[in-house]
Formats: sequence, structure tokens, C-alpha cells
Amino acid sequence: MRVFPTIQDLAKADLDAVIKEWEGLGYYSRARNLHQGARYVVENHAGILPNSEDQLQKIKGLGPYTIGAILSFAFHQHKAAVDGNVIRVLARYNCITEDITKSASIKRIHALAQEMLPENEPWLISEALIELGAMVCNRKPKCFECPLRNNCKAFAAGNADKLPFKGVKTVITRLYRAVAVVSCGEYILIKRGSKGKIMSDLHEFPYFELPGALVDPKVLSQQLFEEFQLPVHWQDSLQEVKHSFTRYRAQLYPHSFTVKEKQPIDGYEWVQKKRVKERAFSSGHKRILEQVMLL
Repeated sequence: MRVFPTIQDLAKADLDAVIKEWEGLGYYSRARNLHQGARYVVENHAGILPNSEDQLQKIKGLGPYTIGAILSFAFHQHKAAVDGNVIRVLARYNCITEDITKSASIKRIHALAQEMLPENEPWLISEALIELGAMVCNRKPKCFECPLRNNCKAFAAGNADKLPFKGVKTVITRLYRAVAVVSCGEYILIKRGSKGKIMSDLHEFPYFELPGALVDPKVLSQQLFEEFQLPVHWQDSLQEVKHSFTRYRAQLYPHSFTVKEKQPIDGYEWVQKKRVKERAFSSGHKRILEQVMLL
């Protein structure tokens, strides 16, 4: 908010600057959507955020919750803001045992939330439901602190801690990666994530997928030569880094190397060490970079 205080400021900013400010927060598609959405609002609404649901739906990155929140909190309209907290509260309050990942269940909860809103200052109830889910009716419900427990059907049934029900559980994939920090004097070799990939617009060091934990630096040296024709010299093993993103849990095993010449490598660039922190890095590789800056 300090760097991009208005929609116009965000719209005219370079995407790299936006990604850099977002660095470390994860879900980088949100930063890209914010940037693209700001440009859309400037081009189509003179930089003024529209106050109708139909118009807001045309802005990239705005889903039902965000649109509901904008209409409720920014424009004080009679519109429910249904986030994960509200879904949890209403699933318990109404003892909804159906799978809440199903569209029919979500549609029902949205309707219930809308019905609960009073005509007078409805945004206060929307905020109250969000806060109730965040502070009291969270994953482990504090039912005896809840002001709604006397009318809560799940509390009466004794199954509040078992709701809401989610039928599909995310399968976590474990990744093991050998990361090569290659330096040539004051320059470091990095790569920008390709468009459409998970790490799009973020920077990372060269890495190789491993079948399991740990890696022999000699093997990594050989891989660097085979892949990039880089005759590297191993310097040191850096501290292992654990990195989580979407449904992945990655373990990174970084090693530092040096080369005598900055030969060009397709898809990579040599960046001065004093300038490399200006780039936005994925969180795991950012922690590796922090180690590198201390060398």
C-alpha cells in the first residue's frame, strides 16, 4: 500500500517491481492478477473501481469472496463476503455434513450467508462472521467461547470438531533438488521462471531433480558440465533449505561453485552479486541467496 497507494500507481508499475514487493508471500499469481486487474480498471473504468458485481467479475483474479468483500466493505452493499472462515462457521452452525468442496454445498452456504445479513449495516455481520471463524470457530472450535453456540446445530449434535467435511484431501508430493550456486567473480548465474510455470517471473539458481535426499558435489559438477558445458570448481556445501509451495514439499541441497568465464547459457543470465537482491526469488532460493551473500 505504501509503494502502490492507488490503482493508477499499481497499473503503471513494472511487473517485476510488483513481484519483488510480493516476494516471500507465495501465491504469486495473485500479484500478477492484481497488476493486470489494476491495468484493466485504468483502461476500462478510468482508474475507479466499479461497484457492481457484473463489472467486478470481468476483472482478472476477482473471485466470489473478493467481489463480496469489495461490495460489502468498500461500498456497504447488501452482499455477503464468504471466505474459508465463514464457510467453516456456517457449515457448523447449520450442521452441513455434505462435502464443502462440492459446488452445491458452496452455493448453499453462500445463500445462507446472504440470508443472515440484516438490512441495516449488513457489512458488520459479514465482518463478524469472518472474525468468528478466525478467532473462535477455527479448525479446533472453541465452542464454549462462541456467542452462537446456543443455536449452533453442530454444537447441539456434538460434532462441531468434525465439520466441515472435505472429501478430497490434497496429496503432498516430495521433491529433492540439488541446487548449484555458480559464481564467476562478482557475477552469479540465475534463471527467471518461465511464463505459465509455478515459479513464473521468480528467479532461481540452476537445480536438478534428485531421486532422494543428499547429493555428491562431484555428481552435481558433472551434471553442470553435461547440461551447460560449465567446467565448474566446487567450493562449499551450503545449508539445506526446506521449501513448500502449492502441493509440493521440496528439500533443496545447495552447493557453491566457481567458473573462470561467464559463458552465455540459454535461459540463464549472469547478474552482479551486488544487484542480484533486486530480483524477486522463490522463497527457497531466496534463503539460499541469503547464505550466498554471507560468503
